[in-house]
Amino acid sequence: KTIEFTGALHETVVKQVCLKNPSSKALMYNAVLVGRDADDFSLPKGNTVTIAPKRQTSINVEFTSRFLRPAEAVLLLISKCVGGIQGVSLTFSLKSEVKHIEP
Repeated sequence: KTIEFTGALHETVVKQVCLKNPSSKALMYNAVLVGRDADDFSLPKGNTVTIAPKRQTSINVEFTSRFLRPAEAVLLLISKCVGGIQGVSLTFSLKSEVKHIEP
């Protein structure tokens, strides 16, 4: 899945990633941003995500453009074993596009 961040130069754009837990046990993930432009993306609520049983949660991913060229990174959600239950690891491609420049 690709998440696209579109906005003005130097603008901060926030996108939400919705995560669902269909199991009857809590799932825990460690979120990591990797790639060429990973420093331009951030996870303002921290790198650990816990999803309660039979629930869903969303995490915010922020991007602040510094350059006109498109930025790219990957969001990795690596499952941690909790109570014998481990979810699958998830990956999301993060891409940006600067649509305009504010004076």
